[in-house]
Amino acid sequence: MKLISSTERKLADGHEQAHDRALVMETEDGNGSFEDGQGCFLRTVGSRVRALRAQHALTRRGLAENAGVSERYLAKLEGGSGNASILVLRKLAVALRCEPVDLLESEDAAGQKEWDELRSLLRGKNSEELRAFCQILEGLVNKSAAEDPQRTERIALVGLRGAGKSTLGRMLAEERKCCFVELSRVVVEVAGCPVPEIYALYGATAYRRYERRALEHTIEKYPRAVIAVPGGLVGEGETYNLVLKHCFTVWLTATAHDHMSRVIAQGDLRPMVGYNEATDDLRRILASRRDKYALADLEHDTSARPLVETYLALRDRLEQLQALSR
Repeated sequence: MKLISSTERKLADGHEQAHDRALVMETEDGNGSFEDGQGCFLRTVGSRVRALRAQHALTRRGLAENAGVSERYLAKLEGGSGNASILVLRKLAVALRCEPVDLLESEDAAGQKEWDELRSLLRGKNSEELRAFCQILEGLVNKSAAEDPQRTERIALVGLRGAGKSTLGRMLAEERKCCFVELSRVVVEVAGCPVPEIYALYGATAYRRYERRALEHTIEKYPRAVIAVPGGLVGEGETYNLVLKHCFTVWLTATAHDHMSRVIAQGDLRPMVGYNEATDDLRRILASRRDKYALADLEHDTSARPLVETYLALRDRLEQLQALSR
């Protein structure tokens, strides 16, 4: 492993910029190739920097001067062989008028250009302005949701694992005389391999892509259905918007203890090891997703009553709300 300071690079270039102390790390094997995962990530960063530079009509020299880094170093970074420090990424982000995290996302990611434009519009806005913008977006989502005439005939159940999506979903589907769909099983069918293999072979990005395809397939195939949605899907904005647009969405909630006990009852004994830590993790996950789950049409507690009473209350509330929405 060879460590080369960017100051040394600038001196070699004839451009002395002593304030830039970021180190460039070059990890090479005998033939100069990167480890697969490392190389792919560095190429993604280089590609994003190059694409954003093009958007701002900047030359490489212009960006290097604006960011205070050497042009030679920037060339290596854009070529996928320069490993930047966090401080260098921050300098580039400032010069490109974006956030450092924007440099880490593939330019081929769904909606990336639109996200870049949206962040640019919102940058510098205060909390009140951001809240007003969120309300406008929610209104647009709700308006587009009403355009699907089958929306009230599809019930989507969202929530953390152990909330009761499968149990209550099957009961609802049986009484409504429609199909019950476990979306995670459709993902397996679409991908052609189990979920752990999807993650192991292709990674989380590929899983989310299969998850979206599975949802689109389900919406197209079933005009009437009860759909159990994987808990983490709400983290994918575009995919979750499809759920909200095409399904009457119910957020099932439960106490942390009930979540854990139900998962264990399903045969997953992992929460029993370090139970308190697992419970804390669950609370953190819920806190991070709460705002997304709250976009559902209905919130229903599955811990307050026995199963049958919980189901009957859910059924009655759905009938009342759906009657009003028709």
